[in-house]
Amino acid sequence: MTGRLVGGVDLGATNLRAVVADGGGEVRGRARTETPAGDGDVVGRAVVRTLEDACGAAGVAPDDLAAVGVGSIGPLDRAAGAADDPPNVAAERIPLVAPLEDRCGCEVLLVNDCVAGAVGERYLADGGPDLTYVTLSTGVGAGAIVDGRPLRGHRGNAAEMGHVVVEPGGRECGCGGPGHWEAYAGGQSVPGFAREVARAEGVETGLDLADLDARTVFEADDPLAARVRDRLGAYNALGVAATVHAFDPAVVVFGGAIAVNNPDAVLGPVRERLPDLLAVDAPTVRLASLGEDAVLKGAVAAALTGGTGDPDGGP
Repeated sequence: MTGRLVGGVDLGATNLRAVVADGGGEVRGRARTETPAGDGDVVGRAVVRTLEDACGAAGVAPDDLAAVGVGSIGPLDRAAGAADDPPNVAAERIPLVAPLEDRCGCEVLLVNDCVAGAVGERYLADGGPDLTYVTLSTGVGAGAIVDGRPLRGHRGNAAEMGHVVVEPGGRECGCGGPGHWEAYAGGQSVPGFAREVARAEGVETGLDLADLDARTVFEADDPLAARVRDRLGAYNALGVAATVHAFDPAVVVFGGAIAVNNPDAVLGPVRERLPDLLAVDAPTVRLASLGEDAVLKGAVAAALTGGTGDPDGGP
């Protein structure tokens, strides 16, 4: 089994990563670049090049791969094998399956990036048969494993929890909807939310509001940063509560750069607030065992199992 090689791709709004792994999930080569600005074809070509670079690092050719898994930002169009107008990038439609099939000559399994994260935690980190993976990164998303099977949905967009409403009539999300979880807790949204809090509530701050990023908000010892972190903790708890009521997981796993880099600030408020928001028992809330590689290794797991998440499946 370990002799078979597969590819894994993690297409995010900010970063694009690829690996080549063996049948046991061990990484043999990897590559990384920034997700390029431009139309969908530009991004699609960058995906192929990044996988080619990972193959080069592993000392193999793309057509040596038995399958390729792709964990991509959504929304997805499974039938077309593409990302369809994702809110956090400029490209309207990103072809993914066809360019990779043309280059590698093998099956390409496309899943939402958070579904990939859930699959990775389930099958490469023993996360159990009922878990939800939540990412706090450029945006907010989720993927669910229920009764041991990943939920994908009609077009590949099951568990798009970043677009649940946590503040009715609230700030506009990148998708255009009001008050979505992502409009507050996504890394692309945090600076704007902090500026709104500063203006509306007159919070004293020593931060440069014109040059603010999510990392500063989470790390700064500052009254404005502290207030925004408290608000984000409340919104994250509401989003997780909706997720728990929808999927009844035993475990909620947090991934993405914001969560991985600020585990206490992210997980602590959720653990504290969640029981009071639930009509069911609270699940375990923990950080992803695979860290920032959860989506990437989940894409590998999808390639190894034919996208089913079944350890006995695969191409």
